[in-house]
Amino acid sequence: MTRPRDFIEAEPGPGWQALPLPSLILDGCGRVAAMNDAAEIWLNISRNSTLGRVLEGDELSTRLRLLPSLTPLITRVQASDEALYQTSVQFEIGDRAGGHQARRAAVHAGPAAVVGGVVMLLIVPQDDDGLHQARHVRSAARSAIGMAEMLAHEIKNPLAGIRGAAQLMAMNATPEDREMAEMIVSESRRIVALLDQVERFGDTSAPKLAALNIHDVLEQVRRSAQVGFARGVQIVTDYDPSLPMALADADQLTQVCLNLVKNAAEAMEGKAGGTIRLHSHYDHTLRRPPDETDPAGRPLPLQIEIEDNGPGFPPAIADQVFEPFVSGRENGTGLGLALVSKIITDHGALIRVDSRPGRTVFRISLPKA
Repeated sequence: MTRPRDFIEAEPGPGWQALPLPSLILDGCGRVAAMNDAAEIWLNISRNSTLGRVLEGDELSTRLRLLPSLTPLITRVQASDEALYQTSVQFEIGDRAGGHQARRAAVHAGPAAVVGGVVMLLIVPQDDDGLHQARHVRSAARSAIGMAEMLAHEIKNPLAGIRGAAQLMAMNATPEDREMAEMIVSESRRIVALLDQVERFGDTSAPKLAALNIHDVLEQVRRSAQVGFARGVQIVTDYDPSLPMALADADQLTQVCLNLVKNAAEAMEGKAGGTIRLHSHYDHTLRRPPDETDPAGRPLPLQIEIEDNGPGFPPAIADQVFEPFVSGRENGTGLGLALVSKIITDHGALIRVDSRPGRTVFRISLPKA
């Protein structure tokens, strides 16, 4: 194939071919300017027939199709000069029989600091066996949650009796015994609160989805927090007033945001200059990973960010904060963020966290109504 006259092949350097992951470099027109050996093998397409061709153009469409398109991601990298990534991209790769084989991968995109290159794509293949294993783990987790919910219900009944008996004992007890009885009552209430969280975590009822203004939710959360648990913290807002309506359960989304703001406030307890930032914006590139019901991946363009300038999560749990019974606080139950993750997952939405000392950001991505 003849390459365009204005095309310049990129020169990535001697370590390029040694990269173990499939990698491509695109020029300013979206044409493939470099391609390593791993990309040739994984994409089942030769370097000679690919260089100079637009990655998602007509000339390569019979050999390679991408769902969802990477064009918005590449455009954002070109505009911002920042590294970005997109999860669960489906590569439909042509074979010699004229059919296509579907493979999934995460794609990391960043500026390419080489002549003839504008954007570098690093492809991280996702193992289907890993997806099956994840489904198996989720199924096992649901069974464990169901058992925990049943136990929570059974434990709460005798706890009510224990608390009532301790309250009666305190009425005619000596000051020392009254203190012990009050401790029994206090600890019983704490256990009941924990069991309530377990029961909510096991709730399998679907969210009541409806059109809502996410700023109404955030303002309700801000007002509640400011007069309650976050009195000693500054809460600032940075909203995009042009955002369309979101599709969500108002009560559940309020619970999620309250939980995240409460976590942020507790993380900064005793810290001078503690600040929580509530931010909203629109990002048309974000989607859920493709699945059987939605091969292109559901768009999740509405973004909520809850940011604080606290100490961040301890490194030992930074990758596990959404798992049940994992907590960075000494007396934490480890169910709050697990419940947040469950609610957002039930919405068909996404939640992520980026945490380091001095800055922790929770990002919620929601669909439009």
